[in-house]
Amino acid sequence: EVQLQASGGGLVQAGGSLTLSCATSGFTFDAHDVGWFRQAPGKEREAVSCISSSAGTIYYADSVKGRFTISSDLAKNTVSLQMNSLKLEDTAVYYCAADDSVILSSMRYQASYEYWGRGTLVTVSS
Repeated sequence: EVQLQASGGGLVQAGGSLTLSCATSGFTFDAHDVGWFRQAPGKEREAVSCISSSAGTIYYADSVKGRFTISSDLAKNTVSLQMNSLKLEDTAVYYCAADDSVILSSMRYQASYEYWGRGTLVTVSS
């Protein structure tokens, strides 16, 4: 059974940092691409960052470039999202997703991912 578990969310002041982790199991980790998405209240879910370890490709949304860093740990089957210089607008529920057949040009689209974990809430306060 494929499982993805996102963790690491919490309350942080603007300008602070958080690291989210996506623990995966039930599939061949290095054969899957993983993405982080977020959904803010009243807004649609959007891609934040995605990684294809096999292709060596990483995607960042423009809104997080230079502030967020995605990385994968093959030994732990985990993908992390280091979030620095957090802004109020980063407040959202963050989800991780995975799939073994993501077309690189479509990494940022939700429909590219079959497996989803439950989200973890990130709240940035002023």
